[in-house]
Amino acid sequence: MTSLLQSLTIPDPWQHRAAHTLREGKDVVVHAPTGAGKTYIFELLYGTLRGQAVFTVPTRALANDKLAEWQARGWDVGIATGDVAHRLDARVVVATLETQKGRFLERRGPALLVIDEYQMIGDPMRGVNYELAVALAPPQTQLLLLSGSVGNPQDIVDWLRRIGRDAVLVSHPDRPVPLEEVGLERLPDRATKVHGWWPRMIANALRADLGPILLFSPRRNAAEDLAVQLAAALPPDRPLALTGEQEHLAGTRLTKLLRARVAYHHSGLSYAQRAGLIEPLAKAGELRVVVATMGLAAGINFSMRSVAISGTKYLAGQFERQVQPDELLQMFGRAGRRGLDETGYALITPQPPRLHDAQPKRLRRASQVDWPTLVAVMHAAAERGENAFAAALAVNERLFSLHHIPLGVEHALETGAMPCGLWADMERARFARRGVGEMLNSADQWEARPAAVEAPLGASLIRHGEHWVPALSVPATLEGIGLGNLCKLPAEGGGKRYGRELVLGMRREGRLVLAPALKRLLARPFIEADALDAELIAKLPALTGGGRLAHMLVRGEQLVAQLTYEDRPVSVFVDSHGRALQAPPERRELPPPCRGDGVTPCPQLGWCLSVPIVESPAHSWRRLGLIERDGTPTRRGLLFSFFQHGEGLAVAAALEDETYALSELVFDLANLRAGPRFAGDDSPYGGRLAIACQRLYGHDDVEGYLQMGVPIDYGAGASEALRGIIELGLPRQKLLTEALRLGDLERALVEWRSLLRHIIHAPEYDWDRWHELKIAAAHWLQATEAGGRWTPK
Repeated sequence: MTSLLQSLTIPDPWQHRAAHTLREGKDVVVHAPTGAGKTYIFELLYGTLRGQAVFTVPTRALANDKLAEWQARGWDVGIATGDVAHRLDARVVVATLETQKGRFLERRGPALLVIDEYQMIGDPMRGVNYELAVALAPPQTQLLLLSGSVGNPQDIVDWLRRIGRDAVLVSHPDRPVPLEEVGLERLPDRATKVHGWWPRMIANALRADLGPILLFSPRRNAAEDLAVQLAAALPPDRPLALTGEQEHLAGTRLTKLLRARVAYHHSGLSYAQRAGLIEPLAKAGELRVVVATMGLAAGINFSMRSVAISGTKYLAGQFERQVQPDELLQMFGRAGRRGLDETGYALITPQPPRLHDAQPKRLRRASQVDWPTLVAVMHAAAERGENAFAAALAVNERLFSLHHIPLGVEHALETGAMPCGLWADMERARFARRGVGEMLNSADQWEARPAAVEAPLGASLIRHGEHWVPALSVPATLEGIGLGNLCKLPAEGGGKRYGRELVLGMRREGRLVLAPALKRLLARPFIEADALDAELIAKLPALTGGGRLAHMLVRGEQLVAQLTYEDRPVSVFVDSHGRALQAPPERRELPPPCRGDGVTPCPQLGWCLSVPIVESPAHSWRRLGLIERDGTPTRRGLLFSFFQHGEGLAVAAALEDETYALSELVFDLANLRAGPRFAGDDSPYGGRLAIACQRLYGHDDVEGYLQMGVPIDYGAGASEALRGIIELGLPRQKLLTEALRLGDLERALVEWRSLLRHIIHAPEYDWDRWHELKIAAAHWLQATEAGGRWTPK
């Protein structure tokens, strides 16, 4: 009965107005508080839907909740969340928005697209996906955007109208259950024997009939410890009766807490523990207190009479985050159960936050664009024979932004093609400023300096005065080279040729007593005459820095070798006439395309030399090897466009390394979304996949895509954990640590399977390595879904 009352939604005029506007064929942006009944607008439409509706939510957990709720009503409903794809042709599909990207790129879409919690447009990571979905949604797809934590919904309506959509704002400012502040320290203190500040305050709040209470805590361990303290300190209550199945699911520690009607709720719990046990009990009013982590606040799908927040900072990945005003709004918004409570309560402390700190977010987009989608748009344009950069710019201009977000091709598209053949603005500017290194060639003309190579010293030329001469015709060439004294060697044509003269030793009774230098080098005093060639002459090049015997002289008892260094390798530049030049005179000059015809330079030279150099998406795409000069995606870029964020960069890097076995890569994919928890005390940037990325991209940081040369959410260690569980059947408990919980392992498996499924359904591409990866992904997805060693409990 309690659960039924809590879920009861009564139609209000604003809800009917929104539904009526949608039936008229217009787009609707709804602004209403948490719990006001925004979803009910969509539910009013179910019976009159004229085609498929896709209802998108921010998290998989919320998608599963909606699926279960609407299935229970007998609806025709499916789900698409990356890890699950079921009944995609149903009348209603509950989905995460990223799963719809492919449809929008093909200019296909459902009859109605619902974006719940559309404030995600401002999310630094996922916002670009939300924004592009709206920008690319075809005209025949109606939009319904829902949120209660956006401070400027009219700007969203104005954006939709700017891109040609007929949009209307429907606002409802009133909460269905009013919210009041209650100071915890002002409550009658009847729990004087309870130890600990929070346990005493919560005990007082429960005695004041302010329960049940949802208490937000910064971190997992803190949430668990606080739940244990509360269960021990709170006055006894009627023990909660649990079934054997529930106790098995909860485990010993959580079972003890649940019997005391207390629970903790965080991402370290398995999905079954959160969604199948704790959340249903909370919705049914069976729990007095639930302690939840702040990072999971957006995914909580239940309300309680009162909400308290124990801190304003929490850990997100590797970084500590400050709770934002709109996040506080979502947390406090969970206070008050419609149909059960006349008032919801924000339980406050002398320290922030207070209720007035919870404010809607003024939506602004991040200063980046969705690279994979734009690269995919460029590929489609190139396939049609259109300008790839122009196509990307056309999409970029449809984005939600009060300020222009440049792609870095705007000037080039305005001015048109230039002699350099470059279209990325900053690449043009850098090309002109970097110039080209030129050298004076053997014909005394300037030409582009090639890469240095090695050539024999005797075949090279050096600049002597105003002329090029053979290198060994100048004594200075041999400065610092070889052993012995400088000497002239006979030269063809009577020219000069220099070498070195080295005393080998004194002849004594059929042997050669070595000169001091050679005695030291050979670590012996003499050499027998019949071993002279093998033991000394053949070793002269190694002993003398490249000197080869040219002549042997006898001066009294001395044996003297004249050495030529014509075979010694040196670094040279081979000019256009085929001559090897040592240290030619150099200069830096404008690249030939910038010089024009020699009289009139390129018309854009002045701009290229004066424009401030700033990073841009287009230049980054070129630098990372994702596109050609004209914007046509490369093979690497095309694979990148098949994925979200930087994951495609990693997959492309691994596939380009022919030594990287796909049997390893298919498991290493688990690291791409693992975060830092699996690495423990080791570097999260370890593993073969990270090495492949850093070999290709260096240690670059690219906002939203790469950190230290690897994708943002990369974390080493997950691949080894999943391989141990799936292939070796290792017990999960052996892998758990204080930081690594069952929920982390479960989520790693879900994300890995999601990536495998993503690869399977990604576009085909004519490359054996890509095709083989798709086969490997299909094999392991089928193996783990058809009774592999992993069995979530």
